Amino acid sequence: MPEISPPTAPPQNAHSALDDAQGIAYGSLMAALSIVVLTHLGFVTGQTAGIALLISYTTGWDWAPVFFVVNLPFYWVGWKRFGPLFVAKSLFAVTLTSALAAVLPHYIAFSTLSPALGAILIGALTGAGLIALFRHGASLGGIGIVGLYIQDATGFRAGWVQMLVDAAIFGAALFLLDPVAVGWSFLGAVVANLTIAINHRRDRYIV
Repeated sequence: MPEISPPTAPPQNAHSALDDAQGIAYGSLMAALSIVVLTHLGFVTGQTAGIALLISYTTGWDWAPVFFVVNLPFYWVGWKRFGPLFVAKSLFAVTLTSALAAVLPHYIAFSTLSPALGAILIGALTGAGLIALFRHGASLGGIGIVGLYIQDATGFRAGWVQMLVDAAIFGAALFLLDPVAVGWSFLGAVVANLTIAINHRRDRYIV
């Protein structure tokens, strides 16, 4: 059975609709919190969130709508391989994450946050959020969908796929942002992707 594809006959321990709703809500909240920390520190991240951040930094546009639009072309891959339910869940997750990332800065402020701790927090929040989404048949779109597609087809873990793509995005960020900030940002991405690669394993978690 594909790792996140709904089986023809759901097993007894399959997630309920309520399980999926809370899992996607939790994952979206963690991802949105990581974006709040990222933008506060002026960091960048990988995947489509990182692409949206670079566009936001260079144009002044808000991250949330840019992130939503950047993800749109990738839903075709999700629809083709994982079906409409996966796309619907992912679209909901992306929309909720975008909305929360736009609202949360009005309720959260940081007087002191070191770059090192911020990078670790970003990685931990992102990793926890993505694992929750993956385990409930969703993704934050973009590279996450492609990573899951490759993992399902070849066994090459989604976390490693994302790490390779992240490296390319960070290389581009070096031309746009302070290299020190990019270095701290890369630490956050490493923490996030190692969290996913170690904890989100097909042989340990199926439904």
